[in-house]
Amino acid sequence: MDKIVIEGGKRLKGAVSISGAKNAALPVMAACLLTGGWHRLKRIPRLRDIQTIQRIMTDLGTAFKEEGGALEVNSDHLTGYQAPYDLVKTMRASILLLGPLLARCGRAKISLPGGCAIGARPINLHLKALVAMGADIYLEHGYINARANRLNGANIFFDIPTVTGTENIMMAAVTARGSTILKNAANEPEVQDLADMLRSMGADIEGDGTDTIVIQGVNHLRPCQHEIIPDRIEAGTFMIGAAITRGDITIDACLPGHLISLVEKLELAGADVDTGDRCMTIRGPDRIQSVDIKTMPYPGFPTDLQAQFMTLMAVADGWSMIRETIFENRFIHVSELRRMGADIEINGSQALVKGKDRLFSAPVMATDLRASASLVLAGLVAEGGRTEVHRIYHLDRGYEAIEEKFKGLGAAIWRESE
Repeated sequence: MDKIVIEGGKRLKGAVSISGAKNAALPVMAACLLTGGWHRLKRIPRLRDIQTIQRIMTDLGTAFKEEGGALEVNSDHLTGYQAPYDLVKTMRASILLLGPLLARCGRAKISLPGGCAIGARPINLHLKALVAMGADIYLEHGYINARANRLNGANIFFDIPTVTGTENIMMAAVTARGSTILKNAANEPEVQDLADMLRSMGADIEGDGTDTIVIQGVNHLRPCQHEIIPDRIEAGTFMIGAAITRGDITIDACLPGHLISLVEKLELAGADVDTGDRCMTIRGPDRIQSVDIKTMPYPGFPTDLQAQFMTLMAVADGWSMIRETIFENRFIHVSELRRMGADIEINGSQALVKGKDRLFSAPVMATDLRASASLVLAGLVAEGGRTEVHRIYHLDRGYEAIEEKFKGLGAAIWRESE
């Protein structure tokens, strides 16, 4: 097992390119199960979660090959419809295979998912929607068993906006009989990216990017070529890295329009942010100002950037309040930040942060994907020696070569074997 080692105190300077979005790549790969032929996917990031879903799909009979910097996917010869516990337990997004397998094969057997320990992310909304579309679903021995000769369109109302639920039902609905209307749907960029890919396959989808998505079922789909959108969470992590180190960096191959809420908060914190069509320049302030945030569904402040922003507030002037409204356990990184000198008090879904002049290096342990990134950011400004971030397999699930990218910006950071 590896660890990340950081010697803090270096200002980040230079340029960094953003990888394709993990949370867009996973549903796009799952959508390749809907029809045979060779799909060509560009900007697929090299991440542990990508490897996991590729292994599951390979076990189902899907073929993969890399050519010209793209990942090509062919599900002509599906041999199974079951996603086993041994693989699914490591990644909750495996549930995205349920919709396309049920639509294509008429059957699906998916282990109840695992993944980061950041709170309950119930899949009952997925199952309720599929039942409304005519699926027969039952749970047995830790597996979801689903059957349907052909799904029927239905009016679906999600009790809460759910990204994977919206994506799963979109994929299930594209070949269902009649029309499906998803209300209170998630409108994240990753949902829109999946809709773009499905339209390239011949699907009839309207309304993505709003809370009402209308899908008219079609009889046939075709393979397509698709380029994954840039990872807004990776871009946001580097933006916060520039601010916390008082750095000056340019972020290339990104979509600033996906990060408006973060740009606003960083400017309030004193950073200077210049945006272009597909790039941003961020200059950190001499003195970081405290800013309150509240996580919300898109286009609100992303829950996936809450831990990183908390680290920024830990070295800001004054007090800040951070409210987490998406996942109830997403403050589990706080105990590790406290080990580095952060002054943070938790009260239910709120964290009160008193900014300190400095953080101090310490050995810390990552508890989930985004918590890992927050600890790396803390290490970039920590004083007094080396910060060691352990259990970085979480980090490898969602960031492509993050230590190399930070090193390219001037950070003293490297990977070591435990």
